[in-house]
Amino acid sequence: MGIITNQGILDKLNARFPNAMLEVSEPKGLLTITTDRETLPKIVAYLKEDASLAFRFLTDITGVHYPEQELPLGVVCHLQSMALNRRIRLKAFLPLNNPRISTLTHLFPGANWMERETYDFFGIIFEGHPDLRRILNMDDMVAFPMRKEFPLEDPNRRDKNDDFFGR
Repeated sequence: MGIITNQGILDKLNARFPNAMLEVSEPKGLLTITTDRETLPKIVAYLKEDASLAFRFLTDITGVHYPEQELPLGVVCHLQSMALNRRIRLKAFLPLNNPRISTLTHLFPGANWMERETYDFFGIIFEGHPDLRRILNMDDMVAFPMRKEFPLEDPNRRDKNDDFFGR
């Protein structure tokens, strides 16, 4: 297997998924692709199953919230190909009123807890997930604490002295 560059990976993805790459960048050499919610799971499956790419290690799935964007919630996946010694970041953005994307648990069983954590903190629903429920917060919690519309601190706290924090 020859050396495959980021451009080589991108060329293969563009050939397989024409017009699906909405944004491409390489911050610090990490190939980063933004696509839509329907295509992201297909790209992940292709990257895993294509023998010449072999992205068979799911490093992380998480969420992001950019309230100023038209589609404010995002799912971010990091994959690694040990065979190529390459990493890739994939993103898909979702509307706040319908934050749904297909699960990756059928491809990577380890996605289970990562998707549960992303649901727990951002409210992103992974359709087809075998057990999508809160993993760290209380079950009856109604907020998603990593969304920016929720305050960083409880405004009713009385157990700390803000003088120590320069406030």
